Amino acid sequence: MAAQRIDSTADVVEFLLEQHNRIRQLFAETADAPTPQERELKFFELRRLLAVHETAEEEIVHPRARRAIDDGDKIVDARLAEENKAKHALSELESIDVSSPEFTVKLAKLRDAVINHAGHEENEEFEQLRTRLEQADLERMRGIVEFAEKTAPTRPHPGVESAAANMLAGPFAAMLDRARDAISKPR
Repeated sequence: MAAQRIDSTADVVEFLLEQHNRIRQLFAETADAPTPQERELKFFELRRLLAVHETAEEEIVHPRARRAIDDGDKIVDARLAEENKAKHALSELESIDVSSPEFTVKLAKLRDAVINHAGHEENEEFEQLRTRLEQADLERMRGIVEFAEKTAPTRPHPGVESAAANMLAGPFAAMLDRARDAISKPR
């Protein structure tokens, strides 16, 4: 199952905001799934979207924000630290039975952290990108982000939060992740 494609003509900021909304929705759908099988399927989709989304931000959006916005290094470093913590939590969730109470508790904690992280990105990073970059740049970035997501790892890889680390480890991790997904995809 591919990460859900957001179809619109929006620029990179709108595209990422739409993905943030889908991520929020998937957290709710995962938590509220009526059966373990449906919960596993929703979690699979959530995990995949989170992984490709964060990779694209780390490769494309954050490096541009470092250069283009006020306090770019400080803002991006804080987002990368949040992403690292979320990747660790997501990796841990992968090894827990989706029908266990522990999964429910940890999913709720991850949801809160991810929603908080998304709010920081939206208010501190995306808003400044929208005001500092030309519309044509934002539209071009969307295409690059979409390409990055198509080739990104589909599982969390804690410690791989920089553009350089993603470029180095990403292709191999993506290949392995996609093979694991094909083998372990929920039915």
